[in-house]
Amino acid sequence: MMNVHGLRRNVKNVVRNYSDAQVKVREATSNDPWGPPSTLMGEIADLSYNVVAFTEIMQMIWKRLNDHGKNWRHVYKALVLLEYLIKTGSEKVSQQCKENIFAIQTLKDFQHTEDNKDQGVNVREKSKQLVALLKDDERLRAERTRALKAKERFAQATARVGSEALAKYGSSSRRDSYNSDATSPRGEGDGASGLSSELECARPQTAGEEELQLQLALAMSKEEAEQEERLRKHDDLRLQMAINESQHTTAAMPNGGASSSGAGPSSSHHQAGAATGLDDLLGLNLGASGGPSGADPPSVTDPWGMPLYDGAQVSARRS
Repeated sequence: MMNVHGLRRNVKNVVRNYSDAQVKVREATSNDPWGPPSTLMGEIADLSYNVVAFTEIMQMIWKRLNDHGKNWRHVYKALVLLEYLIKTGSEKVSQQCKENIFAIQTLKDFQHTEDNKDQGVNVREKSKQLVALLKDDERLRAERTRALKAKERFAQATARVGSEALAKYGSSSRRDSYNSDATSPRGEGDGASGLSSELECARPQTAGEEELQLQLALAMSKEEAEQEERLRKHDDLRLQMAINESQHTTAAMPNGGASSSGAGPSSSHHQAGAATGLDDLLGLNLGASGGPSGADPPSVTDPWGMPLYDGAQVSARRS
Protein backbone atom coordinates (compact mmCIF):
# COMPACT_ATOMS: atom_id res chain seq x y z
CA MET A 1 0.00 0.00 0.00
CA MET A 2 1.43 3.34 -1.05
CA ASN A 3 2.11 5.82 1.75
CA VAL A 4 1.03 9.46 1.90
CA HIS A 5 4.42 10.71 0.73
CA GLY A 6 4.27 8.45 -2.30
CA LEU A 7 0.79 9.66 -3.25
CA ARG A 8 1.82 13.29 -2.88
CA ARG A 9 4.95 12.68 -4.93
CA ASN A 10 2.97 11.04 -7.74
CA VAL A 11 0.50 13.92 -7.83
CA LYS A 12 3.35 16.42 -8.11
CA ASN A 13 4.94 14.38 -10.88
CA VAL A 14 1.74 14.63 -12.92
CA VAL A 15 0.84 18.24 -12.09
CA ARG A 16 4.33 19.60 -12.75
CA ASN A 17 4.82 17.38 -15.80
CA TYR A 18 8.17 15.97 -14.72
CA SER A 19 10.12 13.90 -17.21
CA ASP A 20 10.96 10.24 -16.72
CA ALA A 21 14.48 11.07 -15.55
CA GLN A 22 13.21 13.66 -13.07
CA VAL A 23 10.63 11.24 -11.70
CA LYS A 24 13.32 8.63 -11.12
CA VAL A 25 15.52 11.13 -9.27
CA ARG A 26 12.60 12.25 -7.12
CA GLU A 27 11.80 8.65 -6.25
CA ALA A 28 15.43 7.80 -5.46
CA THR A 29 15.73 10.85 -3.17
CA SER A 30 12.34 10.60 -1.47
CA ASN A 31 11.56 11.02 2.23
CA ASP A 32 10.91 7.30 2.63
CA PRO A 33 12.87 5.83 5.56
CA TRP A 34 15.11 3.62 3.41
CA GLY A 35 17.98 4.12 1.02
CA PRO A 36 17.69 4.66 -2.72
CA PRO A 37 17.30 1.33 -4.59
CA SER A 38 20.39 0.22 -6.48
CA THR A 39 18.40 -0.70 -9.58
CA LEU A 40 16.89 2.77 -9.68
CA MET A 41 20.28 4.44 -9.27
CA GLY A 42 21.61 2.21 -12.05
CA GLU A 43 18.83 3.38 -14.36
CA ILE A 44 19.60 7.01 -13.53
CA ALA A 45 23.31 6.39 -14.17
CA ASP A 46 22.48 4.99 -17.62
CA LEU A 47 20.24 7.98 -18.36
CA SER A 48 23.05 10.38 -17.44
CA TYR A 49 24.77 9.54 -20.74
CA ASN A 50 21.86 11.16 -22.57
CA VAL A 51 22.37 14.91 -23.03
CA VAL A 52 18.78 15.93 -22.29
CA ALA A 53 18.31 13.48 -19.43
CA PHE A 54 21.65 14.53 -17.91
CA THR A 55 20.49 18.13 -17.59
CA GLU A 56 17.18 17.08 -16.04
CA ILE A 57 18.90 14.73 -13.58
CA MET A 58 21.40 17.30 -12.35
CA GLN A 59 18.76 20.02 -12.02
CA MET A 60 16.67 17.80 -9.77
CA ILE A 61 19.70 16.73 -7.70
CA TRP A 62 20.76 20.35 -7.04
CA LYS A 63 17.19 21.13 -6.07
CA ARG A 64 17.18 18.27 -3.57
CA LEU A 65 20.50 19.41 -2.11
CA ASN A 66 18.95 22.80 -1.31
CA ASP A 67 16.30 21.24 0.97
CA HIS A 68 16.66 21.52 4.73
CA GLY A 69 15.01 20.68 8.04
CA LYS A 70 12.55 17.82 7.99
CA ASN A 71 13.55 17.03 4.40
CA TRP A 72 17.03 15.99 5.47
CA ARG A 73 16.52 12.64 3.71
CA HIS A 74 16.22 14.52 0.41
CA VAL A 75 19.68 15.98 0.99
CA TYR A 76 21.33 12.80 2.21
CA LYS A 77 19.90 10.60 -0.56
CA ALA A 78 20.86 13.20 -3.15
CA LEU A 79 24.47 12.98 -1.93
CA VAL A 80 24.34 9.16 -2.09
CA LEU A 81 22.94 9.29 -5.62
CA LEU A 82 25.50 11.90 -6.63
CA GLU A 83 28.36 9.71 -5.41
CA TYR A 84 26.93 6.75 -7.35
CA LEU A 85 26.67 8.82 -10.53
CA ILE A 86 30.20 10.16 -10.13
CA LYS A 87 31.54 6.59 -10.01
CA THR A 88 29.30 4.82 -12.55
CA GLY A 89 27.52 7.54 -14.55
CA SER A 90 28.64 10.02 -17.17
CA GLU A 91 31.92 11.86 -16.62
CA LYS A 92 29.98 15.10 -17.00
CA VAL A 93 28.56 14.49 -13.52
CA SER A 94 31.93 14.90 -11.82
CA GLN A 95 32.75 17.89 -14.01
CA GLN A 96 29.57 19.70 -13.01
CA CYS A 97 30.10 18.79 -9.36
CA LYS A 98 33.58 20.31 -9.46
CA GLU A 99 32.16 23.48 -10.98
CA ASN A 100 29.54 23.70 -8.20
CA ILE A 101 31.57 22.18 -5.38
CA PHE A 102 30.65 25.06 -3.07
CA ALA A 103 27.05 23.80 -3.01
CA ILE A 104 28.33 20.52 -1.61
CA GLN A 105 30.81 22.15 0.77
CA THR A 106 28.09 24.19 2.48
CA LEU A 107 26.43 20.96 3.58
CA LYS A 108 29.28 20.27 6.01
CA ASP A 109 27.40 22.60 8.40
CA PHE A 110 23.99 20.98 7.88
CA GLN A 111 22.02 20.77 11.13
CA HIS A 112 18.78 18.99 11.97
CA THR A 113 17.60 17.23 15.11
CA GLU A 114 14.68 14.82 15.02
CA ASP A 115 13.40 12.81 17.99
CA ASN A 116 16.39 13.99 20.05
CA LYS A 117 18.73 12.55 17.43
CA ASP A 118 21.19 14.46 15.28
CA GLN A 119 20.14 13.52 11.76
CA GLY A 120 22.40 16.14 10.21
CA VAL A 121 25.53 14.14 10.99
CA ASN A 122 24.82 11.80 8.06
CA VAL A 123 24.63 14.74 5.66
CA ARG A 124 27.76 16.36 7.05
CA GLU A 125 29.86 13.20 6.80
CA LYS A 126 28.70 12.34 3.29
CA SER A 127 29.37 15.92 2.17
CA LYS A 128 32.95 15.81 3.47
CA GLN A 129 33.60 12.46 1.77
CA LEU A 130 32.25 13.70 -1.55
CA VAL A 131 34.26 16.94 -1.47
CA ALA A 132 37.45 15.02 -0.69
CA LEU A 133 36.78 12.67 -3.60
CA LEU A 134 36.14 15.52 -6.05
CA LYS A 135 39.34 17.33 -5.07
CA ASP A 136 41.54 14.26 -5.62
CA ASP A 137 41.58 13.60 -9.38
CA GLU A 138 43.78 10.52 -9.16
CA ARG A 139 41.61 8.93 -6.51
CA LEU A 140 38.50 9.88 -8.46
CA ARG A 141 39.76 8.11 -11.59
CA ALA A 142 40.76 5.05 -9.58
CA GLU A 143 37.43 4.89 -7.75
CA ARG A 144 35.50 5.29 -10.99
CA THR A 145 37.52 2.60 -12.78
CA ARG A 146 37.20 0.22 -9.86
CA ALA A 147 33.44 0.79 -9.51
CA LEU A 148 32.77 0.29 -13.23
CA LYS A 149 34.86 -2.89 -13.33
CA ALA A 150 33.20 -4.23 -10.22
CA LYS A 151 29.76 -3.55 -11.63
CA GLU A 152 30.57 -5.19 -14.95
CA ARG A 153 32.36 -8.14 -13.35
CA PHE A 154 29.54 -8.81 -10.93
CA ALA A 155 26.91 -8.56 -13.67
CA GLN A 156 28.82 -11.00 -15.90
CA ALA A 157 29.44 -13.48 -13.09
CA THR A 158 25.82 -13.36 -12.01
CA ALA A 159 24.57 -13.85 -15.56
CA ARG A 160 27.01 -16.73 -16.13
CA VAL A 161 26.13 -18.54 -12.93
CA GLY A 162 22.41 -18.00 -13.55
CA SER A 163 22.59 -19.33 -17.11
CA GLU A 164 24.57 -22.39 -16.00
CA ALA A 165 22.14 -23.11 -13.19
CA LEU A 166 19.22 -22.83 -15.60
CA ALA A 167 20.92 -25.12 -18.11
CA LYS A 168 21.78 -27.74 -15.50
CA TYR A 169 18.60 -27.71 -13.45
CA GLY A 170 16.08 -26.70 -16.10
CA SER A 171 14.91 -30.27 -16.82
CA SER A 172 15.12 -33.66 -15.16
CA SER A 173 17.29 -35.08 -17.94
CA ARG A 174 19.79 -32.31 -17.54
CA ARG A 175 19.73 -32.77 -13.78
CA ASP A 176 20.52 -36.46 -14.26
CA SER A 177 23.37 -35.70 -16.62
CA TYR A 178 24.71 -33.12 -14.20
CA ASN A 179 24.61 -35.63 -11.35
CA SER A 180 26.40 -38.24 -13.45
CA ASP A 181 29.09 -35.73 -14.39
CA ALA A 182 29.46 -34.63 -10.79
CA THR A 183 30.10 -38.21 -9.64
CA SER A 184 33.03 -38.62 -12.04
CA PRO A 185 36.41 -37.32 -10.82
CA ARG A 186 37.10 -35.42 -14.03
CA GLY A 187 33.75 -33.64 -14.09
CA GLU A 188 34.05 -32.78 -10.43
CA GLY A 189 37.50 -31.28 -10.87
CA ASP A 190 36.51 -29.23 -13.91
CA GLY A 191 33.37 -27.90 -12.24
CA ALA A 192 35.18 -27.01 -9.03
CA SER A 193 37.99 -25.21 -10.83
CA GLY A 194 35.59 -23.29 -13.06
CA LEU A 195 33.39 -22.27 -10.15
CA SER A 196 36.34 -21.22 -8.01
CA SER A 197 37.74 -19.07 -10.82
CA GLU A 198 34.38 -17.37 -11.28
CA LEU A 199 34.05 -16.71 -7.57
CA GLU A 200 37.59 -15.38 -7.41
CA CYS A 201 36.87 -13.09 -10.35
CA ALA A 202 33.71 -11.77 -8.70
CA ARG A 203 35.32 -11.30 -5.28
CA PRO A 204 35.28 -7.61 -4.24
CA GLN A 205 38.66 -5.98 -3.82
CA THR A 206 37.62 -3.05 -1.60
CA ALA A 207 34.84 -2.13 0.80
CA GLY A 208 33.29 0.07 -1.88
CA GLU A 209 33.11 -2.80 -4.35
CA GLU A 210 31.65 -5.05 -1.69
CA GLU A 211 28.94 -2.51 -0.89
CA LEU A 212 28.16 -2.04 -4.58
CA GLN A 213 27.88 -5.79 -5.15
CA LEU A 214 25.69 -6.15 -2.10
CA GLN A 215 23.32 -3.47 -3.36
CA LEU A 216 23.14 -5.11 -6.79
CA ALA A 217 22.51 -8.53 -5.25
CA LEU A 218 19.72 -7.20 -3.06
CA ALA A 219 18.09 -5.49 -6.02
CA MET A 220 18.24 -8.64 -8.16
CA SER A 221 16.89 -10.74 -5.30
CA LYS A 222 13.99 -8.34 -4.89
CA GLU A 223 13.17 -8.52 -8.60
CA GLU A 224 13.25 -12.34 -8.55
CA ALA A 225 10.98 -12.42 -5.50
CA GLU A 226 8.49 -10.09 -7.20
CA GLN A 227 8.52 -12.26 -10.32
CA GLU A 228 7.91 -15.42 -8.28
CA GLU A 229 5.04 -13.69 -6.49
CA ARG A 230 3.44 -12.77 -9.82
CA LEU A 231 3.77 -16.37 -11.04
CA ARG A 232 2.29 -17.70 -7.80
CA LYS A 233 -0.72 -15.38 -8.08
CA HIS A 234 -1.20 -16.49 -11.69
CA ASP A 235 -1.15 -20.16 -10.66
CA ASP A 236 -3.60 -19.48 -7.82
CA LEU A 237 -5.95 -17.76 -10.25
CA ARG A 238 -5.84 -20.70 -12.66
CA LEU A 239 -6.46 -23.13 -9.79
CA GLN A 240 -9.46 -21.12 -8.61
CA MET A 241 -10.88 -21.07 -12.15
CA ALA A 242 -10.50 -24.86 -12.36
CA ILE A 243 -12.25 -25.30 -9.00
CA ASN A 244 -15.14 -23.07 -10.09
CA GLU A 245 -15.50 -25.00 -13.35
CA SER A 246 -15.53 -28.31 -11.46
CA GLN A 247 -18.18 -27.04 -9.05
CA HIS A 248 -20.31 -25.85 -11.96
CA THR A 249 -20.07 -29.25 -13.66
CA THR A 250 -20.92 -31.09 -10.43
CA ALA A 251 -23.95 -28.87 -9.83
CA ALA A 252 -25.28 -29.66 -13.31
CA MET A 253 -25.00 -33.46 -12.91
CA PRO A 254 -28.12 -34.08 -10.63
CA ASN A 255 -30.39 -32.44 -13.23
CA GLY A 256 -29.02 -34.72 -15.92
CA GLY A 257 -29.48 -37.75 -13.64
CA ALA A 258 -33.03 -36.74 -12.82
CA SER A 259 -33.88 -36.36 -16.47
CA SER A 260 -32.36 -39.73 -17.31
CA SER A 261 -34.09 -41.43 -14.36
CA GLY A 262 -37.34 -39.67 -15.17
CA ALA A 263 -37.28 -41.24 -18.59
CA GLY A 264 -37.92 -44.63 -16.95
CA PRO A 265 -41.74 -44.43 -16.53
CA SER A 266 -42.27 -42.95 -19.96
CA SER A 267 -40.03 -45.64 -21.40
CA SER A 268 -42.09 -48.37 -19.68
CA HIS A 269 -45.30 -46.77 -20.91
CA HIS A 270 -43.88 -46.69 -24.42
CA GLN A 271 -42.96 -50.38 -24.21
CA ALA A 272 -46.46 -51.28 -22.95
CA GLY A 273 -48.01 -49.32 -25.79
CA ALA A 274 -45.79 -51.09 -28.28
CA ALA A 275 -46.82 -54.49 -26.89
CA THR A 276 -50.52 -53.59 -27.14
CA GLY A 277 -50.04 -52.45 -30.73
CA LEU A 278 -48.33 -55.74 -31.54
CA ASP A 279 -51.27 -57.69 -30.12
CA ASP A 280 -53.68 -55.59 -32.20
CA LEU A 281 -51.69 -56.31 -35.32
CA LEU A 282 -51.69 -60.01 -34.54
CA GLY A 283 -55.43 -59.87 -33.88
CA LEU A 284 -56.24 -58.62 -37.37
CA ASN A 285 -57.77 -61.27 -39.68
CA LEU A 286 -55.60 -60.44 -42.60
CA GLY A 287 -56.55 -63.65 -44.40
CA ALA A 288 -60.32 -62.81 -44.51
CA SER A 289 -59.78 -59.67 -46.47
CA GLY A 290 -56.86 -60.90 -48.52
CA GLY A 291 -58.46 -64.16 -49.94
CA PRO A 292 -61.57 -64.92 -52.05
CA SER A 293 -65.04 -64.89 -50.46
CA GLY A 294 -66.02 -68.13 -48.64
CA ALA A 295 -62.56 -69.62 -49.08
CA ASP A 296 -60.63 -70.88 -46.16
CA PRO A 297 -57.83 -68.58 -45.18
CA PRO A 298 -54.45 -69.89 -46.20
CA SER A 299 -52.24 -71.36 -43.61
CA VAL A 300 -49.59 -68.88 -42.58
CA THR A 301 -46.28 -70.08 -41.31
CA ASP A 302 -43.32 -68.18 -39.94
CA PRO A 303 -39.85 -68.52 -41.46
CA TRP A 304 -39.04 -71.30 -39.00
CA GLY A 305 -41.89 -73.58 -40.29
CA MET A 306 -44.20 -73.07 -37.33
CA PRO A 307 -47.88 -72.18 -38.04
CA LEU A 308 -48.90 -68.72 -36.87
CA TYR A 309 -52.11 -68.06 -35.03
CA ASP A 310 -54.89 -66.41 -37.01
CA GLY A 311 -57.06 -63.65 -35.63
CA ALA A 312 -59.70 -65.98 -34.12
CA GLN A 313 -57.11 -68.07 -32.41
CA VAL A 314 -55.40 -65.01 -30.99
CA SER A 315 -58.73 -63.66 -29.72
CA ALA A 316 -59.60 -67.03 -28.17
CA ARG A 317 -56.22 -67.21 -26.45
CA ARG A 318 -56.53 -63.64 -25.15
CA SER A 319 -60.03 -64.33 -23.81
